[in-house]
Amino acid sequence: MPTDQLSRAFAALADPTRRDLVARLTLGDATVGQLAAPYAMSLQAVSKHLTVLEKAGIVSRHHRAPRQPVHLEPTVLAPLTDWLETHRRRAEERYQRLEAVLADMPDAPTGATS
Repeated sequence: MPTDQLSRAFAALADPTRRDLVARLTLGDATVGQLAAPYAMSLQAVSKHLTVLEKAGIVSRHHRAPRQPVHLEPTVLAPLTDWLETHRRRAEERYQRLEAVLADMPDAPTGATS
């Protein structure tokens, strides 16, 4: 089981339903019932998905409130986007270097068959 925050967050977001729940919560807080409405699954199943997101710190629930609104914790997403951006940028730089090398190579010999 992942122990660091980044691993917990990526593991929680590995499931498409949980990613969809996060996307929907970017529009605002919602109750479990509101979040469950578009899915063909039980409230309990949606609640289990939310528990995974909660344990990863991605969402929080106000357990004292009567209808327990679920709140997205956007600050937890920043390390994920930073990690992704760092590696995206490195890969992009590597491909740019490769393109430069390929551009400097002489053309392929003429008469090659396809």
